Amino acid sequence: MVPHPSKVLCAGLNYTSHIQEMGRDLPSYPTLFAKFADTLTGPTDFVAAVPEDPEMDWEGELGVVIGRTAYKVSEDEAGDCIAGFTVANDISMRGWQYRTTEWLQGKIWARSTPVGPFLVTPDEFDPATAFLRTTVNGAPVQEHGIADLLFTPAHLVAYVSTILPLHPGDLILTGTPGGVGRARTPRVYLTAGDVVAVTIDGIGGLTTPIV
Repeated sequence: MVPHPSKVLCAGLNYTSHIQEMGRDLPSYPTLFAKFADTLTGPTDFVAAVPEDPEMDWEGELGVVIGRTAYKVSEDEAGDCIAGFTVANDISMRGWQYRTTEWLQGKIWARSTPVGPFLVTPDEFDPATAFLRTTVNGAPVQEHGIADLLFTPAHLVAYVSTILPLHPGDLILTGTPGGVGRARTPRVYLTAGDVVAVTIDGIGGLTTPIV
């Protein structure tokens, strides 16, 4: 992984299961937001439960790492710009996220987005068969096929590259499937002492203690 990517871009609402559980309509275009290098943390590092927002939620995701500069590339060309795939957890502070219609302030808390540890090249990873799984304290909370992404990694790379150049080491998070804590009845959030783990077939996984 590149410890300080120039850009961390994220797709929201990219699995039908998550869109439905959040009561949203299917988007015609990718829903994008950004993170920053200070938001990232390692695959075994802890994430602090922040007193300012008790609504800390999990979002297991597939990450895409850029390998060569991509600017205004087509979807067919985009695959050649991908260095590989990794695992991420877009841990979200829901209270702050939904203070306004812009999600940014709930998504960029310091050292709150674990990424890694492995980078698997495109020829070694088959999104058509891979499943993403998230557990909290060993209990399954998310299990979904990567093939169900509405907007594929290549589509996201091409779409973003229409707007601005992507450079080697830049990271795109592709969205989370259904099963987040906010969508449960009653709602469930992470607290100190919890351990959340995300794995993706063919890539590996990360484990995050909440302290």
